[in-house]
Amino acid sequence: MILVTGGAGFIGSNLVAALNDRGDAVAVCDRLGQSEKWRNLAKREVMDIVPPESCLDWLDRHKSAVRGVVHLGAITDTTARDADAIIKANLHASVALWEWCAAHRRFLLYASSAATYGSGAAGFEDGSDPAALAGLRPLNLYGWSKHLFDRRVARVVSSGGPVPSKWAGLKFFNVYGPNEYHKAAMQSLVAKNHASVAAGKKMPLFRSSDPDFSDGGQERDFVYVRDCVAVLLWLIDNEAPNDIYNLGTGKARSFLDLAHALLRAVGRKPAVEAIDFIDMPEALRGAYQNHTEARIDRLRRAGYEDAFATLEEGVADYVERFLARDDPYR
Repeated sequence: MILVTGGAGFIGSNLVAALNDRGDAVAVCDRLGQSEKWRNLAKREVMDIVPPESCLDWLDRHKSAVRGVVHLGAITDTTARDADAIIKANLHASVALWEWCAAHRRFLLYASSAATYGSGAAGFEDGSDPAALAGLRPLNLYGWSKHLFDRRVARVVSSGGPVPSKWAGLKFFNVYGPNEYHKAAMQSLVAKNHASVAAGKKMPLFRSSDPDFSDGGQERDFVYVRDCVAVLLWLIDNEAPNDIYNLGTGKARSFLDLAHALLRAVGRKPAVEAIDFIDMPEALRGAYQNHTEARIDRLRRAGYEDAFATLEEGVADYVERFLARDDPYR
């Protein structure tokens, strides 16, 4: 059995679906609350749903059955301000799972983030070298919390400390796809705008606050969740080098490219008249990444060979198979 923390969330529920589809037993550690997040699991068989505060006790009780842990649970809101809550959820819980997996010789895959790279001034080179990680400067609390754990992992590994039977950290870039609907403001622009764009309305994009980028010319490495799950499954099944890996396509695309892909996917012609440029909120200025692009050389050298969907392919699949249907859940 594999335990997926954050298994009712976006990437987590897609992984649960894929594990289900191939016959693996899976348990979920997550908090469902009063949102519609439970729908992400409604089509799936799970062995248990464990509240986060009971996770370690549950692992102790089921250690003979647990093969390993995929740790995707976190507070992922890049505008969150409660530092104590972020550190508890994103750092302390991760440390506890690392120590449990190390003590019981189980594998651990965990989610880091491209937010650890900050402005990108130091580049987007992945890996667990402590000196290289020390040069990164995240722009927000969420990114810093993920960076803290990456640095802790790097220090433990470099000093010969206890490690899981195998491990990998994944720096997810801008992931989009089905089952992200509960994320409210943190949904991808595809999910946020599909219904209005399909109805003929304009798609809003931020004006640029940086003279080096045109309005809508800000860039992200947009990666389809299907590809993220494929990498996770590959890491579960194979003995890749233990390391921290970028998980993106390796190709930055602009928000205008994304808007045009969505317009095409709903049968509309891309045109500047279909875009509504709006001012960036003051709170985001100075904490906004204008460019991200994953270096995926390390993942390729580790042996992962599958191609990643282009932005156009991913958006078209997302719209056709999920967003345009009465039931958009995977």
